[in-house]
Amino acid sequence: MADTPNGNAAGVPGEAAAQGENQQQFAIQKVYLKDCSVETPGAPEVFTQAWKPEARVELNTRRTPLGQGLHEVVLTVTVTATAEEKPSYLCEVHQAGIFTVNGFEDNAADQLLGAYCPGVLFPYAREAISDLTGKAGFPPMTLSPVNFDALYARQRQQEAEGAEAAGQASDTTG
Repeated sequence: MADTPNGNAAGVPGEAAAQGENQQQFAIQKVYLKDCSVETPGAPEVFTQAWKPEARVELNTRRTPLGQGLHEVVLTVTVTATAEEKPSYLCEVHQAGIFTVNGFEDNAADQLLGAYCPGVLFPYAREAISDLTGKAGFPPMTLSPVNFDALYARQRQQEAEGAEAAGQASDTTG
């Protein structure tokens, strides 16, 4: 038998097909703005005062399997700005994407969907927050970069500690 360039014997049935089935595949299918809102409960008074706000930023992610290796990941970014303990604005963006994730072990797929995909979506959400706050009459809010890998690792560690604590509690109550 002749050797193929990858060193396998040519004509071995099923070998190439088996390799193709185990192939890892990651792709961004679509990125879209799922929902957004901006509220200015303090208007118009907020525009007559000196602008020295305190801002709080909240990040959340949600993922939904769509079948056949497709997943929707939604990154929610909420920015609340207050001045003198009164709300100036509330801006919320739900930035979403559809991603193909095939052939990865569970831990690797979870890492992709829990850290990498939100990292892909964040620049889009950041731009939407900046645009919305600017259009609402405020200085555009520019969010700092976020390390989603570190957030994901912290979340996994907290889940492991919670599971461990729950296991210990059930051991002592039995």
